[in-house]
Amino acid sequence: MVNPTVTPESDSTLIRDYTLIIDKSGSMSTQDQPGGKSRWLAVQESTLALAQECEKFDPDGITLYLFSGRFKRYDNVTSDKVSQVFEEHDPMGKTDLAMVLYDALTNYFDRKEAGQAKPNGETIIVITDGEPNDRRSVMRLIIEASRKIDRDEELGISLIQVGRDKLATQFLVALDDQLEAAGAKFDIVDTVTIEDMKGIPLAEVLLNALFD
Repeated sequence: MVNPTVTPESDSTLIRDYTLIIDKSGSMSTQDQPGGKSRWLAVQESTLALAQECEKFDPDGITLYLFSGRFKRYDNVTSDKVSQVFEEHDPMGKTDLAMVLYDALTNYFDRKEAGQAKPNGETIIVITDGEPNDRRSVMRLIIEASRKIDRDEELGISLIQVGRDKLATQFLVALDDQLEAAGAKFDIVDTVTIEDMKGIPLAEVLLNALFD
């Protein structure tokens, strides 16, 4: 459970930048979430909860990506802008995670080099329901990113599964288990499969990702 007493004053390590990457591929329209909601609607509601929580630690707002075969980045998204962003998109297309993850990581390291990143680093959270088009590219990007940091706390990447795609589950398990053996300098990845969630609401899983 998320500790509701955590504040920027009580844990200064939470004062960092937050990026949320959301899969908007066609399968996100599937209506298999609690209450008969679509994955897309459930993610929208959870994004609002995440944005509200992040405002305590990052008042400038989060960086928000929506991706399928292409992606769009929104900077400085506060909770009052979440609905507007989602209104601009509908689920369609494929799952090109490598492309959007490359942009997010490049954005972080560019800001770090320019002295614009927060001292405690960055947390990147990915919500997806399918296996990425190019698994190897995603793994390679994460391994390369791990080699650019000096401490594992600087950069955290959480991947959270919605839906029950078995290939997506297998991919997330592989990311959690195999990156260090494949050459990663630090274990910077945390994954949450549909089996891990065990009925926990998506919004709660997202908020827990902030505190891991």
